[in-house]
Amino acid sequence: MNEAELRRRLPPGLAHHRLAPATYRRSAVLVPLEPERGVWLTRRGAAMPNHAGQVSFPGGKIESFDASVEAAALREAQEEIGLAPEQVEILGRMDDFITGTGFHISPVVAMVPRGVRFVPAQGEVQDVFCLSFEALLDRAAPNLRRASWRGMAREFWVWPHEAHVIWGATAMILLNLARRLREAP
Repeated sequence: MNEAELRRRLPPGLAHHRLAPATYRRSAVLVPLEPERGVWLTRRGAAMPNHAGQVSFPGGKIESFDASVEAAALREAQEEIGLAPEQVEILGRMDDFITGTGFHISPVVAMVPRGVRFVPAQGEVQDVFCLSFEALLDRAAPNLRRASWRGMAREFWVWPHEAHVIWGATAMILLNLARRLREAP
């Protein structure tokens, strides 16, 4: 998907639903799209206190000094993968949602330049990799799986990838993104 098509399908100021603040841990993630390539993801370091070793988007806690959700997402992306804010064009936000582990996530969709380079934060980010637009737009993906967690049956989405297991909140954000891209006029 080229830059013009991304801009057509994801115009600036994406409409989104915001959740009312609650007792959940507020966080922002950056959903970086590279034209003609795909969406960039990270694999968290094995020693991280939350979600160690899992695939995620660059992001984290919204701090009191962050001017906005977008500012928090940009700050976290710079800290985690060395993505300078001036390299990022914010396209808008997708719907907020709450995870089963108590996080209130606000996804910020952005475009990054072709050939962008990342510098993973040592210990915090184990890997930075791209999920292609071809995989993202594949109508056969993702797959719904079932498992038992804390004695309860759960269903969750898993995106196919040759080297990583993409599931949980990350899979939901990708599914919401894929639906927007697939259904755009």
